[in-house]
Amino acid sequence: MSTMVSPNKKETELSALPEFTPALAKELEPLYRRVASVIPEFEWPVYARYIKAINDLKRERGAIVLAHNYMTPEIFNCVADFSGDSLQLAKLAAQADADIIVQAGVHFMAETSKILSPEKTVLIPDERAGCSLAASITGEDVRQLKAKYPGVPVVTYVNTSADVKAESDICCTSSNAVQVVESLGVDEVILLPDEFLAKNVATMTDVEIITWKGRCEVHEQFTTEDIDELRDANPGLLVLAHPECPPEVMAAADYAGSTSDMSNYVKKEQPEKVALITECSMSDNVAVENPDVEFIRPCNLCPHMKRITLENILHSLQTLTVEVNVDPAVAEKARLAVQRMVDLPLRKVSGPKFRTQQPLAHVEYAAL
Repeated sequence: MSTMVSPNKKETELSALPEFTPALAKELEPLYRRVASVIPEFEWPVYARYIKAINDLKRERGAIVLAHNYMTPEIFNCVADFSGDSLQLAKLAAQADADIIVQAGVHFMAETSKILSPEKTVLIPDERAGCSLAASITGEDVRQLKAKYPGVPVVTYVNTSADVKAESDICCTSSNAVQVVESLGVDEVILLPDEFLAKNVATMTDVEIITWKGRCEVHEQFTTEDIDELRDANPGLLVLAHPECPPEVMAAADYAGSTSDMSNYVKKEQPEKVALITECSMSDNVAVENPDVEFIRPCNLCPHMKRITLENILHSLQTLTVEVNVDPAVAEKARLAVQRMVDLPLRKVSGPKFRTQQPLAHVEYAAL
């Protein structure tokens, strides 16, 4: 299991931040131009003071910030050294030339960074930044599943704890789940813990899927009625959905894929109007890169991702907290599962990553 060292109290004080002077405004002007379409001008002076302090302290500490696509735009665009989806961040954690990694994301991501970079200090700005999927299953659950289905390989979504990864044969993300399942060369796999991801993977493969009833508390809220209302109010709207959404939502979308898939699709196709059926901040971050695209925002927020702020990123760098550690025995087993995923060759896929249709019948729910 992972252990964390918590700070006794917050030491960051507003008075310790640099003043928002004309010189600071000029220095950070390129950053503000980048995010001006998604951050109101009156908010920028407050953000700018934290951004300056964080970026200066990163250089002093030899630290980097890894930011998930669901971070707010001032974090994603102004203090992150690397950004992307879970697969990208897993790879970058292993490759990063830095002594300290600050994970602007949720706890399982920080664990994954530590698993792949055990010699580095990995920090998460708020230890409460969890995940409903990660909380839905334990290592003991996986051990019982393996006893019930002996010999069936276990594919585990990266949105899980180190304990769960350690009981798995290989990990996957929403971006490469189909490839991982088919890479094993078997007729049946256990795919954990997201039931909707498993159902949606089943539309793309003939492999029999055994899954778990875990769900993302953000994506499970979306409905086909939401999509119908968006289309009625916005003629010509293109709808992109994340595979953690229910299958009927995927079926109603025009395109479905991971956060990176959706971002790349918008960059390539440049639709006139688009709605991203995923966490709210994703739209802001993709909009920064695509100023000519109108984004219609169905705003479901992840309460865990939103625990990460500029203030606690700065505090994390100042105090080197909250440090994330993983038991070495657990980490060694989990590392094998993550590394098998990272080592898979990239596979180019033409068209949508997932068929937008109702899932096939070959999905079984595991019952312990």
